[in-house]
Amino acid sequence: MPICEADPWRFQYFEHVDCPPDVRISTEDPDSWEWYPRHRWIYDKLAVALSQGLEAAPHGVMPPAFPVFSKPIMNLRGMGTGSQVIASAEQYRTALTAGHFWCTLLTGAHVSTDVALVDGEARWWRHTTGATGPGGTFDHWLIHAEAMPEIEDWCGAWARRHLSGFTGMANFETIGGRIIEAHLRFADQWPDLYGPGWVEAVVRLHVTGDWVYPDDDRVDGYSVVLFGPHGPRYRHPPAALVDEVRAMPGVSSVQITFHEDKAPEHHAMPPGGFRLAIVNSLTLDAGRRGRDVLRRAFGVR
Repeated sequence: MPICEADPWRFQYFEHVDCPPDVRISTEDPDSWEWYPRHRWIYDKLAVALSQGLEAAPHGVMPPAFPVFSKPIMNLRGMGTGSQVIASAEQYRTALTAGHFWCTLLTGAHVSTDVALVDGEARWWRHTTGATGPGGTFDHWLIHAEAMPEIEDWCGAWARRHLSGFTGMANFETIGGRIIEAHLRFADQWPDLYGPGWVEAVVRLHVTGDWVYPDDDRVDGYSVVLFGPHGPRYRHPPAALVDEVRAMPGVSSVQITFHEDKAPEHHAMPPGGFRLAIVNSLTLDAGRRGRDVLRRAFGVR
């Protein structure tokens, strides 16, 4: 399989794509850290903040003003774990934590952006925003068809300065058009919504160093999530029912997003719920209809 994928429910996007056996394409930050040593510094979120001219420093250095945002300097698993807004010097002194830093509190839209880079130059962009739910959950993500020029201009210039020599896929998370996290990989939850032939284009990028993908018929896509309450030990629905949802009009793919033979507490899940399934679709209504079928199968209200 050309893409090194940790989650078996996402094999479906990659397992039928031809790729030379010596080519490795990352979907996991720990793999990217190992495989791209020259550029692994971008996982240092303090360095990324300072590279953009944001005010930032490790815990122990007093911020000149409040509020600020605090988070781990580096965390390849659960990137945002321990993040918080700090509103005052008193709260800051209480929150001091080894390995954390503070930075300018950014406001505005939170966007996840995948980009194809050739020697640090952007050749393709796609942007996603999420509709948040309680406790760190998401109702769905919208994969936008339209460009976002402010993000593309800022992140494109940043990549030219800091990722020269890197050819491959990258992901930027931004708030208000400024980078809060950077990753040397793409988002593997919705590659089917980028269009036919997109995964093949990613393989070619890593094999030849060229980006060839016309992308002339893109449309909005949706990745709709089903959460259940924490506690029960869930079982996968019958394969025939999953196939039924996958065949529904407007549905692109279905992921059952947990290991049936693994204890629930050993899954990394947000506090607001246990992620059971994801329905990728071409319309929000189609995704929600598919989710409703799965909801009933899982016995979730």
